[in-house]
Amino acid sequence: MKTLYRVSLIIMLCSFGVSCKNNFLDEESLSFLSTDNAFQTAEDFHASINNLHALVRSEFYTSTDWQPMHYLYRTDLGVEVPVGSNPNLSAEFGPDGTLPNNHWSQIYKIVAEANTVLSRIPASQLSESDRVYFEAQARFFRAFGYRTLAYLFGGVPLVLEEIVTEKTDFVRATKKEVLTQVIEDLQFASTNLPGITVVKDGEISNLAAYHLLAEVYLADGQFQNAVNAATVVIDDPATDLMRNRFGSRSTVTPGDVYWDLFQSKNQNRKTANNTEAIWVIQLETDVQGGSAVSTAMAGNYQLERVHVPLYRDMRVNGVALFQWPIGDYTGGRGVGFLQPSLYFADTVWQSDFNNDIRNANHNFVREVVATNPGSPFFGQVISTSNPPPGAGITFPSRVFYPYQSKATTPFNHPAGLYVDPGSSDPIKKYELKATAGGTYADQYMFRLAETYLLRAEAYFGLPNAGAAALDINAVRSRANASPVDAGDVTIDYILDERLRELGVEEKRMLTLMRLGKLYDRVKRCNPFYGVNMQPHFNLWAIPQGEIERNRGAVLEQNPNYNQ
Repeated sequence: MKTLYRVSLIIMLCSFGVSCKNNFLDEESLSFLSTDNAFQTAEDFHASINNLHALVRSEFYTSTDWQPMHYLYRTDLGVEVPVGSNPNLSAEFGPDGTLPNNHWSQIYKIVAEANTVLSRIPASQLSESDRVYFEAQARFFRAFGYRTLAYLFGGVPLVLEEIVTEKTDFVRATKKEVLTQVIEDLQFASTNLPGITVVKDGEISNLAAYHLLAEVYLADGQFQNAVNAATVVIDDPATDLMRNRFGSRSTVTPGDVYWDLFQSKNQNRKTANNTEAIWVIQLETDVQGGSAVSTAMAGNYQLERVHVPLYRDMRVNGVALFQWPIGDYTGGRGVGFLQPSLYFADTVWQSDFNNDIRNANHNFVREVVATNPGSPFFGQVISTSNPPPGAGITFPSRVFYPYQSKATTPFNHPAGLYVDPGSSDPIKKYELKATAGGTYADQYMFRLAETYLLRAEAYFGLPNAGAAALDINAVRSRANASPVDAGDVTIDYILDERLRELGVEEKRMLTLMRLGKLYDRVKRCNPFYGVNMQPHFNLWAIPQGEIERNRGAVLEQNPNYNQ
């Protein structure tokens, strides 16, 4: 009886036009978004490209006040002060360490999103020109992701298609194979992306691709090709080093063109006529999707918080020297996590300490005026090189050290962060709320001064030290620094010049690991870390969790990271 009932029900359903095929319950997504119809129009692909921008911004700038700083800590540039003593670098660089595990998956998300875009283009409704445009965008971001992975880890699994099912049999390509793919992607991107005068601020242009291509050619030892790619950027009529004061605060004193480069609203080509900008990460305040908010550090790049000293705790004989937090040259609401190494703060400046504008006090802050009326030092200039007796300052110290003002926005924080901006007190009017700590300015990922230094590195590799010196001196002359002679150009000199020009703006870990110089430079230039630095740290470990999850094949570990 039960069997007859089931048969009768099936016949009845079929008589009402219900399909009896195996797929009669399959849904066809006609009126809602799904993985089947998500990538059809240009608007769909723009959304994914915007997400790629967001992934890059998060990884390198805004995810936390800690993860983006991994590209600065444990290098020759600075020290992470709160640890108090040298951290366990073997653990941090190792298979279970914070460095590889906090970045591997985030960078692969960039690769995966780019692969999704590329895999969905053929079945889309895009015009032919849009197909090329979105392919160029996606290939740029895929190259950017794989370039970063190759520098940090060496050879990595090279995935070039969207993964739609479980995969547990990844194997590592060689570093050479990865760089070859990156170069191929960037060649396509540089040929097919729009010119820099066409794109909106923050968008990727052909010159951004050429800049990155020059860098990756260097990593692959192709010096002439690196020269050629960098030259495209440098010789473009729309690019030039900024040599005169410009932008939103060009009348502020003290100041100079280098200071102007880092003031709020000055980073972009279209809004500030900044011809030095190649790729600028957009941090729009109080704009949906812009990341930053004007009343807190949330969603912002927290370089102010991390790099600026904790002036609150600077005391002499127990009495505070400064009011805090104040949006003056005491730096806002810094808490002193990232102190410059002595090499960065002092050694690299010795030959031009007084005339290089990049080392002027408003750019590299070494002297500040005591602002606490209750201190006997009130109104006096306090120097980081010679703090008052009784301050008890030793290296490293969270509370008082030189810092780069590009980390903050002196006298120019968002209005929502000031406690009483209408105060007649010249100090109190810049008092900040406890929610301050962000760097309220767009951030350079690539700018032309770096392109010159990349080409100088390529010329040196040819070898052509004379041409390398000319490029270095193009950057140094803008800074009023004395020229370098061709005979004095070395890779170490170029790395020093990158410190002087780029400083905390640069993702220093990537530069040193691209050159295989992390161990050497930290050992020689930053003894805080150098005592525990080991040669195999020139590559990070492959995360142990990735090795264990990869059940279908062996994902080999980098040398000397045995568990």
